[in-house]
Amino acid sequence: MNRPIVTVFVLEINSHKYWRSIENVMRQRSNRDFVAPKSHARLTTGEVIRMLRELKGWTQAELAKRSGIQATNISLLENNRVDIGKSRAERLAKAFRVHPAIIMFPEYEADEIGSAA
Repeated sequence: MNRPIVTVFVLEINSHKYWRSIENVMRQRSNRDFVAPKSHARLTTGEVIRMLRELKGWTQAELAKRSGIQATNISLLENNRVDIGKSRAERLAKAFRVHPAIIMFPEYEADEIGSAA
């Protein structure tokens, strides 16, 4: 059975000046120059946590150590058996070095995640 391949790109932009220059270029372009992104796959919060953990090459125990969340809870989160909550999302985001919105709201488009930052 062929399974679709999902690629996740996480871009961390630390420079406010760089972000502003991108915004200026975008304003100069007409809306017809761009096509709105389409969702290729719906990911759950648990799938995002597992994907980020596996991309880092960490075990659940390693993520538990880095985030301060028990390994059993990491498993429950990855299997969508418990809600993540703000505190857990913040601790996982800090461990992964991503914005918490990437973990909490994977269904939103990138521009909505960026505007929440």
